[in-house]
Amino acid sequence: MSLGQLATHVATLPGGLAQILMNDSFDIAGARPSGEATSSAELVSSLKESVLTARRLIGSLDDRKAMSNWKMVNGGKDILVMPRIAMIRYVMLNHWYHHRGQLSVYLRLLNVPIPSIYGPSADENPFK
Repeated sequence: MSLGQLATHVATLPGGLAQILMNDSFDIAGARPSGEATSSAELVSSLKESVLTARRLIGSLDDRKAMSNWKMVNGGKDILVMPRIAMIRYVMLNHWYHHRGQLSVYLRLLNVPIPSIYGPSADENPFK
């Protein structure tokens, strides 16, 4: 996966997964990778839109739907079944954190200062 593809995946993951999780199942056999952003402005716009979509959709879940089982299938065969709320935590959040970590490695290898993720990074001078 290229840097642009990974950055686009990170930017669009929350909203895209929220949309997928509103259905009762998702067949990964037809899944296609994200495109590739051409600018940082496009990434920021995609991220903002994605987070707004995720907030709206997840905020609309009632307890019954949040606790109901959701399935990931491959060609009709169940490969993962768990409560939708667990999928939000497991895939939407943990998967997102994982790819943000990958993205920070890409940036480090390119000698790009790492931005704050969970507070200041080692590349930020707290005494400036």
